[in-house]
Amino acid sequence: MIDFGKDVQSLSEFKKNSAEVMDRLRETGDPVVLTINGKARLVIQDAAAYQRLLDEKDAAEALRGIRRGLDDVKHGRTRPARLALEGMRRRRGIPRKP
Repeated sequence: MIDFGKDVQSLSEFKKNSAEVMDRLRETGDPVVLTINGKARLVIQDAAAYQRLLDEKDAAEALRGIRRGLDDVKHGRTRPARLALEGMRRRRGIPRKP
């Protein structure tokens, strides 16, 4: 969560105090919003916190896929695996094994 009192600062302030800001990023994992001419332009974040964000995004995408699959099953939008695999084999021109 961004604390607008601590986690938003101008780019020029960041340049002056970059070491302190970077220490805070590592300690808290919270991002910092940098402003240019009073408008939010950049967000900086510790690499470990960014990796956690990416991992959470991947997990959320996986859950969306599972939910779509469950919805397909619920609404009868499925077919037996044997038929699906046979269709892929034909479309790709893969010969049937003897």
